[in-house]
Amino acid sequence: MAQYPRTSETDSAPTTGRNTGLTRRGYVRSIAAVATATTAVGATGTATVAASGDDPETDDREYEVIEAENQTITIDSGETWENKLIDMTTGQDIIITARGSDWTIRNVGFEGENVSGTGSATFGLADSGGESLVENVYLGDGSDDRNGAPTGHGQTAFWVEPDHAGHIDFEYVNIQNFADNAIYASAPGNGGGGTIHVDSCFAANCYVSHYRLATEGSKVTNSAVLVDDDGYAGRGIWAWSPGTVEVDDCQLEMNGQNVAIDAGANGQATTVTVTDTDYDEAAGIAEHDGSSVELEDGVGTDPDAAVPEGVPTSPEEAADPDA
Repeated sequence: MAQYPRTSETDSAPTTGRNTGLTRRGYVRSIAAVATATTAVGATGTATVAASGDDPETDDREYEVIEAENQTITIDSGETWENKLIDMTTGQDIIITARGSDWTIRNVGFEGENVSGTGSATFGLADSGGESLVENVYLGDGSDDRNGAPTGHGQTAFWVEPDHAGHIDFEYVNIQNFADNAIYASAPGNGGGGTIHVDSCFAANCYVSHYRLATEGSKVTNSAVLVDDDGYAGRGIWAWSPGTVEVDDCQLEMNGQNVAIDAGANGQATTVTVTDTDYDEAAGIAEHDGSSVELEDGVGTDPDAAVPEGVPTSPEEAADPDA
């Protein structure tokens, strides 16, 4: 399987070239071409767990179980992909791409660490001009460090492509222990200019950064970042140009590791406005290339990065939230 062809993205390495071009998108498309199977929404070949009458613990569960087999699943305009449990214990990879506009991904849980070593993005997303939604997703089992920190290019949870021109909402998403960015959504800043809203999400112990945004109107609200001794130590929020990126009602508990809010990269400035948010003072705030982090009302330095209410804490809870 092809490897991810981009320059190093360690905290100490220069940032030149990282947010330009189509590197991650090109990778996702190359994987689509060589994957052992490509599955469209509604295709067969997966198992469904439903009421069986034999086990009271599973009688009320209804979701599709999909084994990771190096396949690519494609979601198109207007489609909804929901109630899936992705079995990563196969040791293989899976890529879910969503293109077009007004698509929905909801109620998806990933069981098991991604140990494929492919350095891919689990989700490759773009909306061409409408409004799309990622809701109630569990990626808390993370990935191993092959092709990952500190010298390679590990698994990214969500990659938003440069040509994203619409709007994507991320709601009730749990991402932990990925060897690359959790939500890598800065590329549209040099491309389609689409917006991102991360709301009521939890990200912990990922490398490079947890929430990475760039465009005017993009924001992180009601969300938390935790970095402790249990994984990778990436930035809390990384804002790229052109901005302005908004941060409101967030808890950024870094335990003195890396930077809570990092503004600017690639020699280009941006602006971040912060309200009603607590950040780790020991980790602090960084401003590069003429960037500005504007601390407004309600900003403190005593964060408590709990999982927001409603965020799934297991694969099964995500795949079948009504069980």
